[in-house]
Amino acid sequence: MNLSWQHLLAFLFAVGLLVTVHEFGHYWVARRLGFKVLRFSVGFGRALWSRTAGPDRTEYVVAMIPLGGYVKLLDEREGPVDAGELPRAFTRRPHWQRILVLLAGPACNIVFAVLLLAVLFWSNGVNDVRAVVGTVLPDTPAARAGIATGDEILALDGEAAAGQSDVVLDLLDRMSGAGRTRLTLRSADGGTHEAVLEVPDPAQRLKLTEPQNLLHGLGFDFWSPPVPAQIGGVAAGGPAARAGLAAGDVVLAVNGAPVADFNALGQRIATAPGQELLLTIRRAGTQREVRVTPAAQQENGRRTGHLGISSISPRLPPSMLRHRDLGPLSALAMGASESWHWTALQAKVFGRMLIGHVSLKNLSGPLGIAEAAGDSAESGVAAFASFLVLISLSLGFLNLLPVPILDGGQVVYQLVEWIKGSPMSERAQLVGQQVGIGLLVLMMGVALFNDIVRQFG
Repeated sequence: MNLSWQHLLAFLFAVGLLVTVHEFGHYWVARRLGFKVLRFSVGFGRALWSRTAGPDRTEYVVAMIPLGGYVKLLDEREGPVDAGELPRAFTRRPHWQRILVLLAGPACNIVFAVLLLAVLFWSNGVNDVRAVVGTVLPDTPAARAGIATGDEILALDGEAAAGQSDVVLDLLDRMSGAGRTRLTLRSADGGTHEAVLEVPDPAQRLKLTEPQNLLHGLGFDFWSPPVPAQIGGVAAGGPAARAGLAAGDVVLAVNGAPVADFNALGQRIATAPGQELLLTIRRAGTQREVRVTPAAQQENGRRTGHLGISSISPRLPPSMLRHRDLGPLSALAMGASESWHWTALQAKVFGRMLIGHVSLKNLSGPLGIAEAAGDSAESGVAAFASFLVLISLSLGFLNLLPVPILDGGQVVYQLVEWIKGSPMSERAQLVGQQVGIGLLVLMMGVALFNDIVRQFG
C-alpha cells in the first residue's frame, strides 16, 4: 500500500480547502441576493468546531467527516418559518436567484482554478517539454503509422501541440473518439512529414483509455535521458523497504549481471515476480549485497514483479525545454483558456465513459485522490497547486451534472418549476433524490473498487 500519513494530511487539506471554496460560492451569492443563511458547514456529521455570528446568527461549522459540506438556507419545506422572514426563504425567492445560488458553488471552484493557474503561470512561466519520440515498438499502431525514434510531434489534425502534455491529452481525445488522428512530425534531420495514427478496433481503443496505457498501447514513448540505476524513493511496506533498501542506493548488478540504468533494472525486476534476487548496491561509497523478492502484480494482462521503488528525476537538456514568461494579464488569459480546455475534455471523457468508449478504471475515489495529493505535495508547492487546480475543476464539473442531489440536478428542478409555474410534486422530488443517490453510490463504488485494486494489486 502506497499511502502514508503525509498523504492523508495533504488529502485532508486539499479537500477541506476546495469544499470551503465551493460552499463559500453558495454562501456569498445567497447573502448578496438576500437569502437567509442558517449554517455554513465544512464536513458532515458531528461538529468539531462551531461559531454563531452575524446579524442572521449564521452557524459556521467544521464537522468530523471532511468529504463534503453544505450551506443551509431558510426553507419553509423543512419547517415553519416566521411570517416576517418568509420573503428570505429559499422557496419564496425568484427562480433566477435560486439558480444563481446553486451555480455559484461550481462557479467558485472554476474561478479558483483559473486564478491559481494564473498565479502559477505568472510566477513560474510556462514550461513545455518537447514531444520527441523515444522508443517505437514493432508491430504497433505507431510503427505502422511510420513514426520513428527522434520524430517530434508538432500537431494533431492541424492543431499545434506545445509539448508532451498537449500531445497526451489530444491523443486521449482522438483515441476515445474516432480512433484516428493525423500527426505532423519533424524528423531528426529537420524535415517535416505526416503520419496517420489509427486504431480501428473499438476494444483496443477502450484498452488505450485505461490509466497509464495510452502511449504504451499505441507503441511509443517520449524520449528521456538515461536514468542511472539509483533509487529515488522507497514505498513504505514494499519489498524494497522490507529488504532494507533506501533512497540513494545505486544498484550495480542483479544476480551478478551488471545493470546499465534504471530502465534495465526495472525490466529485470519485472521478469522475476516471486523470485529472490541478489542485488549488488553501492551505499555511501560502500558496496554490499541485498536479497529481495519482487512482489507479483498484474500489468496489461501479464504477471510482473515490482519492488516498490522509484527512480531519481531525470535531468532534461535545455534543448528539450521551452520556457515562456507571462505578464499578469497574459497569465490570467492562459489560466482561463487552460481551465476551459480541461473542463471541456472532462465533459467529453465523462460522456464517452457513460457510453463505454472510455474505461471506468479512470474513476478514482478517496484513496486514489489521497495518493495523488500526497505525491504532488512531496514534489513541491507548484506540483501541489497544479493538483488543486485539477481537483477544483473536477469538483466544479461534477457538481454541474444533472443528478438530482448535485447542484446541476437542483438547477434542473428549478428550471422545471419555473417553466410549469408550480412546484414539483414531493413524489417526483423523492424519486429524483433516490435515483441521484443510487447513481452516486454506483459511481463511488466503482471508484473505490478501482482504488482498492490500485493499492493492493
